[in-house]
Amino acid sequence: MGLHQAIESLNERASFLRESLHKSQTIKETMVTIIGSFDHRLSSLEAAMRPTQVRTHAIRRAQENIDKTLKSADVILAQFDLTRKAEAKILRGPHEDLESYLEAICQLRSIVQFFSSFKGFKGPDGVLNHANTLLSKAIVKLDDEFKQLLSTYSKPVEPDRLFDCLPSSLRPSGGLPPKQGEGVKNPSSANNSDQEDKGLEIAIYKPLTLIPPRILPLLHDLAQQMVQAGKKDQCLNEARSLALESSLRKLGVERLNKDDVQKMPWEVLEAKIGNWIHYMRIAVKLLFAAERKICEQIFDDINVKKDHCFAEVTADSVLMLFSFGEAVAKSKRSPEKLFVLLDMYEIMRELQSEVELIFEGKACSEMRDVSLNLTKRLALTAQETFGDFEEAVEKDATKTTVLDGTVHPLTSYVINYVKFLFDYQLTLKQLFQEFETTGTDDNSQLAIVTMRIMQALQSNLDGKSKQYKDPALTYLFLMNNLHYMVRSVRRSEAKDLFGDDWVQRHRRIVQQNAKQYRRVAWAKILQTLTVQGLSSSGSVPGGSDVGNSSGVSRANVKERFKSFNMQFEELHQRQSQWTVPDPELRESLRLAVAEVLLPAYRSFIKRFGPLIENGKNPQKYIRYTPEDLERMLGEFFEGKTWTEQKR
Repeated sequence: MGLHQAIESLNERASFLRESLHKSQTIKETMVTIIGSFDHRLSSLEAAMRPTQVRTHAIRRAQENIDKTLKSADVILAQFDLTRKAEAKILRGPHEDLESYLEAICQLRSIVQFFSSFKGFKGPDGVLNHANTLLSKAIVKLDDEFKQLLSTYSKPVEPDRLFDCLPSSLRPSGGLPPKQGEGVKNPSSANNSDQEDKGLEIAIYKPLTLIPPRILPLLHDLAQQMVQAGKKDQCLNEARSLALESSLRKLGVERLNKDDVQKMPWEVLEAKIGNWIHYMRIAVKLLFAAERKICEQIFDDINVKKDHCFAEVTADSVLMLFSFGEAVAKSKRSPEKLFVLLDMYEIMRELQSEVELIFEGKACSEMRDVSLNLTKRLALTAQETFGDFEEAVEKDATKTTVLDGTVHPLTSYVINYVKFLFDYQLTLKQLFQEFETTGTDDNSQLAIVTMRIMQALQSNLDGKSKQYKDPALTYLFLMNNLHYMVRSVRRSEAKDLFGDDWVQRHRRIVQQNAKQYRRVAWAKILQTLTVQGLSSSGSVPGGSDVGNSSGVSRANVKERFKSFNMQFEELHQRQSQWTVPDPELRESLRLAVAEVLLPAYRSFIKRFGPLIENGKNPQKYIRYTPEDLERMLGEFFEGKTWTEQKR
């Protein structure tokens, strides 16, 4: 029962579901029919609306094109307006308002670029040509303005302005270049310590202003526009070159060649070299450095070769400045030129690093080469002059004879020469390094050079000593000159370089010459004070008894005293005219003579004086007491004339 009811219930539900599905299918078919109808109507509507949509799109596109055309026309009209405004500024020129003028050039460039974009469109051709013409005229005026500004502010610098920029120690007195002797050292004068004092003061150079700072930005802007216009060469204005060259001429720089230098008297040339050394510092540290700064500032961030511009400006001035140094280096060598050559070499070495820095770049290579070649040329000429001097000393054949046996002028000249060599020790070391092979100590090289010179001097003095007829004067001359050499070395830096061995060896030579002088000059007169030959029989009875004069011929004793008096007076007359300039040497030589002469004379008088004193006119024979001789010995080697002696 229950099962039957359940089945019926399920059947009812199944029947209900079938009816529902049938209704849904009917509704679906109806909806499909309705939707199909709508789709057909919509297609018809779209077909009807399509012409309207096409017309609407065409109208919209036309409006957009009209808007774009109007905008383009506005832009073109604006360019025409800018062209008129730029033209007005260009026609007025750059002098009144340079900033506005430069803006006008920039506008013209933009206008040209704008109209150049309309390829194949003939309308803007006239405006484009007009703008290009205006631009060309503007650049010409710009070039004129650039040149005018440079010319206006490119005046030669007065020497006083340059001197004011120097360190106080290098400023010449009275605003003038250094006088003769201030810039160079002279080996014939007293030693000085110029080189020693060089490092004591820090040399501070004040910056030199060649163009007012307010003008440089204007020149920079002008140059920038000219370079953009392709006018790079126009930037190389010769006004700066002429101003720089004129500044050097006002200072005193001359363009000289070898023949000009060769014709100059030595005093004039020496003074010019001293000035040239001064000019070199001023030119490199002030003028060229300031000119380089100007080029850097004018062409900063501009596509132009700054080094080339700087080289063009400075080329003539550099060659003019260095021409004098080249002329001196190539002129005929002479000993007195050695120290000025070293001074010139010294300044070139001092400035070399700054020359390399200021004249950097490929365009300035010629200037650097000129500087380096001059430095090497000066070093070579100085080295060759060393050799010339050594040879000249050894072969000096001057007929000058010092009649009093004093120090020969050649000796004092050579010694002063050697002293000056030691003032240039650092410079000479650098010079030796230019040529000497490795392994040679610079100090040893200097010692070798100077010792060779001293040996050459000794050889020459030996030859000159043979000019004297009196052998005693020969030895006195050698003693004086060698003593002067030894004393000078002992009192100079040469002592450390030569060594004690050299000093002691030459002191012994001085002593040997002094001994030889005493032997040659006094041996004969000392013979008159011996007992040999006084007795009538040729012997002296009584042996060595000094008080025993028996057997001695009175006549022989008188003759001995007469001979002694005559020889001593002759020696006194002659050797009082001779000179021993060194006080200590003079006194020691007198003492050495006195130590031999006076004891012998006292002994002779004591032994044989009574024979004369007991006879007639004893003062005729015994003219001098030992005290008289001692006093007269004190007059030897004073260099007195015969007239002075008689007084």
